[in-house]
Amino acid sequence: MSLKTGIIGCGKVGDFHAKAYAGLENSTFTAVCDANYERAKAFADAYHVKAYTDIAEMIQTEHLDVVSVCTPHPLHANPAVIAAENGCNVLIEKPLASTLADCDKIIEAGDKNHVTIGTMVQRRFYRPCMRIHQAIEDGKIGKPVLGMVTMLGWRDEAYYQSDAWRGTWDGEGGGVLVNQAPHQLDLLLWYMGDVDEVYGVWKNLNHPYIEVEDTAVAVVKFKSGAIGNIVTSNSQNPALYGKVHIFGENGAGVGVQTDGGAMFIAGMSTITEPPYNDLWTVPGETEMLEEWKKGDCDFFNSVDSMYHYHREQIEDFLKAVENGTKPLVDARDGRKTVELFTAIYRSTESGMPVKFPLK
Repeated sequence: MSLKTGIIGCGKVGDFHAKAYAGLENSTFTAVCDANYERAKAFADAYHVKAYTDIAEMIQTEHLDVVSVCTPHPLHANPAVIAAENGCNVLIEKPLASTLADCDKIIEAGDKNHVTIGTMVQRRFYRPCMRIHQAIEDGKIGKPVLGMVTMLGWRDEAYYQSDAWRGTWDGEGGGVLVNQAPHQLDLLLWYMGDVDEVYGVWKNLNHPYIEVEDTAVAVVKFKSGAIGNIVTSNSQNPALYGKVHIFGENGAGVGVQTDGGAMFIAGMSTITEPPYNDLWTVPGETEMLEEWKKGDCDFFNSVDSMYHYHREQIEDFLKAVENGTKPLVDARDGRKTVELFTAIYRSTESGMPVKFPLK
């Protein structure tokens, strides 16, 4: 079975999805849509597919089964809802949306129209990230009791000037929390479970030419009784790393450096360092760390890492659509990340901790 696939939003990240759809056996890449016809046509010509400016027309005319939404974050909800209402399954670039209201519109449209909706967070498919999840599932660290996200990076003025929507509340919906940190926040929630309460503070430390935060910190209480902290920033020059560390009740810790060297920028830079497990104190497995690191780095360097993990998640999503099962990351998973960064914004505004669920 081959699903007819398409893309909404022909910007930089759309190319990652297009390459995956064009290369997967269970995908027949068919059409793209963008508000700017010239941009859609140039994109479509590169992949020998059809170009549209109307989402419903594209889906109905081409009988599409799956579309990816690759528009700027605040513009995710409308295309996703239109696609769902036209009976099409939808995979949305991270974050699911920039507001909880938009998340709920997307989820409601998916439920009402009986289509599958997923969120793209391809770092879950990194081998060291999968290894951590499996270790937790297997009880190797006992109950997770402490989770930590540290993401220290750098964005210069040229980055924010590369697209008019960057660095604005209306165009981006936020700063480092919305654009750079969702991958690490998603991993934290995947490993630690649902949140009970958050106290957070955001600041703009050294980017006076943008409206949004370049730095945020938070303390998290999880419903399991575990605790965690988040430190994320675009204010460290040169860029440093992104890390997620999880500690269990038996004292063992597991961790991953998801990003190292210069932080990755879609369409503007390459991934500079392979991800690897940088912490592993599981009894009887500590000596595996160097072997895993070598194997994971060799594998990462053997594939086109710019596209490979998008391809893995898109393949997972297509299989879920085919089989009527849940993809690894669905819209409700994506909403949890939006709820987390929304809580940090609200906590900063009120100066108080914010209880979950958020209204």
